[in-house]
Amino acid sequence: MSDLARITLSDIGLVGHHGYHAAEKELGQRFEVDVDLWVDIEASSRSDELEDAVNYENVYLLVEKTVRDDNFSLIEALGADLADSIYDQFEIEGVTVRLRKPSIPHCPNLGHVEIEIDRGRVGE
Repeated sequence: MSDLARITLSDIGLVGHHGYHAAEKELGQRFEVDVDLWVDIEASSRSDELEDAVNYENVYLLVEKTVRDDNFSLIEALGADLADSIYDQFEIEGVTVRLRKPSIPHCPNLGHVEIEIDRGRVGE
C-alpha cells in the first residue's frame, strides 16, 4: 500500500517570453507557477534519505529552465509542457501545474489569467 502525499512548490516567479502578441515574446513578462507533486513517501519517510524521495529542487530547476528558455504562444501550451515534463521525468503518482500571467497589458483591469493542468493520479 502506498503512502501518498502532496508536496507543493508555491509561487515560483519567473520571467519568460511567452504570449500571442509580439511584444510579449520580445519584452518578456512575469509568470507565476505552483506545482503539486503527488508522491509515494513510504520509502523516504522511513529512510529519511534524499535518494528515496523526489528531489523538488530538480523539479524547480526544470520549471525555471522551461519558463525562462522555451517559447510558447499560449499558456495552455506552456502549462501542458510543464505538466508533461514533470510527470515524465520524475517518479511521481501525479502532478498539478497552476500557471498564472499576473499582468495582461491588453486587459488592464484583469487581475491575472490562470490555467490548471493535471497529469496522472491526483489527490486520491
